[in-house]
Amino acid sequence: MRHCSHCGGPVELRVPPGDNRPRHVCPACDAVHYQNPRLVVGCIPQWEDRVLLCRRAIEPAYGRWTLPAGFLELGEGTAEGAAREAAEEACIDVDIGPLFSLMDVPHIGQVHMLYLAHLREPRWAAGDESLEVALFAEADIPWSDLSFRSVRETLKHYFEDRRHGRFGLHTAVLGPPPGT
Repeated sequence: MRHCSHCGGPVELRVPPGDNRPRHVCPACDAVHYQNPRLVVGCIPQWEDRVLLCRRAIEPAYGRWTLPAGFLELGEGTAEGAAREAAEEACIDVDIGPLFSLMDVPHIGQVHMLYLAHLREPRWAAGDESLEVALFAEADIPWSDLSFRSVRETLKHYFEDRRHGRFGLHTAVLGPPPGT
């Protein structure tokens, strides 16, 4: 950040009074600009023994498979955002269930929240951000072609929980990919 979004003046990186972290502070108007993690919300759409995945039509990870998910919008709850993302990316209507995975991804300033969900009917289509949408049984998941580590970890937990007949909440802190 170089300029204040309140007055347009240049900002300085310093610890403001009463804080303990460097923040972008405008010396002209004293505005403190906080930069906080962004929430990514989505779901694991289920139909019978399969899950629905979308092949991304946007970067990052263009052409790779993912669960329908995206950034939470202002004014919506996390479950509502997960249902909206499912509708936008896969043209599906889902019943959102409990929160299933909460993955902190601090190196990119994100928190990924994925809910269990059931398709209301077996109809889907590729939305604007998807090249293709399909249902996958566990044996057919394109594991080596998944878009994000949070998706891979979530799906591993999902299939393991399904085998045990109970679903719990899974949390993790994901570091940067090896070699970065």
